[in-house]
Amino acid sequence: MSLPQISITPLLKRLWPAGVEPHVSADEIAAAISHIFTNQLSPVQIGALLTCLHFTGRDRTADVIAKCAKAMRDAAAPLDRSILAEVVKRKDMGEGNYKGGLVDIVGTGGDSHHTFNISTTSSILASSLLLVSKHGNRASTSKSGSADLLASTLPVPPVLLNVRPDTIAQVYEKTNYAFLYAPVFHLAMKYVAPIRKELGWRTIFNLLGPLSNPLEGVIEARLIGVARRDLGPVFAEALKMTGATKAIIACGAEDLDEISCAGDTYCWMLNETVVNGEKAIDVDHFIVSAADFGLPAHPLSEVSPGKEPVENAAILMNLLNNKLSRDDPILHFVLMNTAALFVASGICEADTSNMGPGDDGQVITERGPGGQRWKEGVRRARWAVESGAALKQWGHFVEVTNSVGEKTPEPWV
Repeated sequence: MSLPQISITPLLKRLWPAGVEPHVSADEIAAAISHIFTNQLSPVQIGALLTCLHFTGRDRTADVIAKCAKAMRDAAAPLDRSILAEVVKRKDMGEGNYKGGLVDIVGTGGDSHHTFNISTTSSILASSLLLVSKHGNRASTSKSGSADLLASTLPVPPVLLNVRPDTIAQVYEKTNYAFLYAPVFHLAMKYVAPIRKELGWRTIFNLLGPLSNPLEGVIEARLIGVARRDLGPVFAEALKMTGATKAIIACGAEDLDEISCAGDTYCWMLNETVVNGEKAIDVDHFIVSAADFGLPAHPLSEVSPGKEPVENAAILMNLLNNKLSRDDPILHFVLMNTAALFVASGICEADTSNMGPGDDGQVITERGPGGQRWKEGVRRARWAVESGAALKQWGHFVEVTNSVGEKTPEPWV
């Protein structure tokens, strides 16, 4: 039975023009957004709501982002978190200040640089030492989105549609890596997907993506790239509101939603502190550059091939098979972002190292911006490639997605 249509015209009149009283609260906006997921708003009202939020700037405030992201997660396909938590606990991957929980690395997109699929590749490398929950979708503003890339890998691609709420625990039984394809977990987004395509500008949903991982509540740490510097502190505050305790928000000086390999990167890092016996979350702001990772800088033109998914997939597989030069600009770009995720997780705080074959155990204790061990992150990321550990986890992911459950029709694109 379908729910009755709802009119949000009174709300829209208060939203636009900006400054009209009475003020519209973040809770009211989140409630209006939630009606989209129950198919209770007409396409015209959805378009009007997204337009009002965009042009008043309300979609770029921490409280609106945090509460709308919660509404989106609440509308996601249900899953048994207790079973997943048991699998995570059994894997017992904690090391240093990393407790062994799930991590994510994601960007808002829209930076117009068309770089290689850095965060997706970094997520695979990170799975050598962390439990990775990579949330993503097909391309919307680039040629090669994360799902497009992974579905194009050879010789056998993973079946992304087989990572579902009912199979996610089975996936983690076999591998440290999982790619959560947004249309599988956020079924209700089908009501807004065509409207977003027609509007012609970025909407609040571009900003909700990094905070809408369906495994929220089991996520321990994350690296989020934002394409505008003013969004850094906004996302830091939004994460605090959601209860996050470990995260790095990064924006390259070129308005890049990655750790930049070309120049400075502005970072906002959440740190849990204890004051008078009570826990609090502080946000440290600092700047990192390639040199802090012990790597040379590379212009974005060297890592922005703007290639089709099949071409990028070939680069990905060459990287995982350790066929790129140790000085390859794309490899360096990936190593930096993987290292940043390692730093965010806390694993770089370990004072001993026994990763496996090829690890000499020589922890790099040197600290850089924010008091973090960026070079140790790169050491671990290089080991992930050169030891074959990342390729091994990827292979397990491909195998399990091709064997678990039946492939289901794609809900929306």
